[in-house]
Amino acid sequence: MSDIVLSAGVRSNLLALQQTSNLINTTQNDLATGKRVNSALDGAINFFTAQGLDTRANNLNNLLDSMSSAVNTIQAANNGITSITKLVQSAQALVSQAQQANNTTTQASLATQFNSLLTQIGQLAGDSSFAGVNLLAGNTLTVTLNETGTSTTTVTGVNYTNAANAPLSLANATNNWVAASDITAASTALSTALTSLQSESQTLSSSVATIQTRQDFTTAMVNTLQTGRDDLTLADSNQEGANLLALQTRQQLSSTALSLASQADQNVLRLFR
Repeated sequence: MSDIVLSAGVRSNLLALQQTSNLINTTQNDLATGKRVNSALDGAINFFTAQGLDTRANNLNNLLDSMSSAVNTIQAANNGITSITKLVQSAQALVSQAQQANNTTTQASLATQFNSLLTQIGQLAGDSSFAGVNLLAGNTLTVTLNETGTSTTTVTGVNYTNAANAPLSLANATNNWVAASDITAASTALSTALTSLQSESQTLSSSVATIQTRQDFTTAMVNTLQTGRDDLTLADSNQEGANLLALQTRQQLSSTALSLASQADQNVLRLFR
């Protein structure tokens, strides 16, 4: 109120008390939020730098989710390869029995079982998908490794859904393995198929290792970015607590000083009594 005139002493002490109250409010807010920089008004450079670091950390965290999904996709394919390998080994056992058999009836029965295994291989490969991506059905998986999209890795799948076709190229036994050469051809094809499965498993393992290395790197980067953000914005609770105690003491002293200044003005009033 402009029509009220305060003495210099009172105004000076009042200003000091107001400043102390503002500092107490700021300190209490820092303690409540745990941050010394809560807005651009608290420090524009620190605030916007921390905001940029936090945005990048969030983007990298999103990439970690996609990397985890990619690892699971590859793991699903590798699970399929492991099971297909067991089926191929079972098929090899059938071929071995057929080679030792001396009658066409037994060979025909083994050939039927062989064809059934080939069907199971194709079905198993078709079921080895994760999140809609099946590396054993010829799908391709592309994984983004940085927030700008300039670093990627691609995992190219193979098609095992039809065991009779490449890359397994397993011949069926529609002729019931009547000729010894047919059984021998099946044995050779199975050996080649095992080699293909082993090679694909090694390729997938290498891809997983690459992605997991980038996962570890990205996790470390997120931690570094968040630490940098915290260094720019977080308050030292011990220091802020000490500041609050000191400000409360100052507030009491300012209140006392304001009271003394007011008493000095009242002494002038007594002169007129």
